[in-house]
Amino acid sequence: MKNWTKSARGAFVAALAALCMALTATVVMAPTVAQAQDVKIAYVDLQKALNEVDDGKKAKAQLKKMFDERQKQLDAQQEELKTFKEKLEGEIEGNLLSDDAKREKVMEYQKKFTELQALYVQLQRELTEAEAKETKKIFVRFQKILKDIGLEKGYTVILEKTESSVLWAPDSLNITDELVKRYNSGQ
Repeated sequence: MKNWTKSARGAFVAALAALCMALTATVVMAPTVAQAQDVKIAYVDLQKALNEVDDGKKAKAQLKKMFDERQKQLDAQQEELKTFKEKLEGEIEGNLLSDDAKREKVMEYQKKFTELQALYVQLQRELTEAEAKETKKIFVRFQKILKDIGLEKGYTVILEKTESSVLWAPDSLNITDELVKRYNSGQ
């Protein structure tokens, strides 16, 4: 190297550094590549599974029945409020009420309207809580079954397919049907 020009020495050092970096990258990346080959991934569509398992169908039917009952209650109160409002408007247009009576009737209407809104919120909350309670039991079982499947088949990770998570994957990685089958068989 003594006889080399300054630029030749610089090029040699740069080439030597690049070679060392390439060798280091190869040594460092080799286990990563080997590990990546050992990764086994699957995905499951929990919403689809929830709709297909027997308990999910029962829960959905119960919730529908509960919703229909609540809706009838709301519809009846809403119809009552509508009738009250129409009668009040007729009395106001016909000047059948004194100012004090108008005020009282309007306040009564507002009170009934507020009660209807409160009932709606209460019924909505009851439905949401009932749905959460029913689905939680099912999801707890799903989690156990998915853990068993993962351990049996050597999956590194099982992902949940939603609109924003698994955008695309081959159907061969989808284990939803196996989850449903195992769930319904009582596993």
